[in-house]
Amino acid sequence: MRFMMLVCVDEDHSEADAAAAPSLEDWDKTIEAHGEWVIGDRLRPTEEARTVRVRGGELLVTDGPYTESKEWIAGFDVLEAPDIDAAIAIAAGHPMAYQGRIEVRAFWPFGPDERA
Repeated sequence: MRFMMLVCVDEDHSEADAAAAPSLEDWDKTIEAHGEWVIGDRLRPTEEARTVRVRGGELLVTDGPYTESKEWIAGFDVLEAPDIDAAIAIAAGHPMAYQGRIEVRAFWPFGPDERA
């Protein structure tokens, strides 16, 4: 199964948590060696983001992310794992699990009998 891992920055962590975090390089090497990493990258700062909506036939483009929050998405990774528990274990080894937040969610591919 494929899982999306959203890497989020927030200010709700201690310095001890940050100091205990593994290095990103070690995490990268481990998941690549196990064939669990598909693709991933960091994202440009939120100041460069645009939110796009169409309402009443009119294109509305807003600077920045849609929500006002101290938490923001810093990057993403697509993982290959047998189930959600394995994906959670992979995410738990990421440095941002110690000093940010990581959301893990399975892909829900469109199929011939399912478009919900």
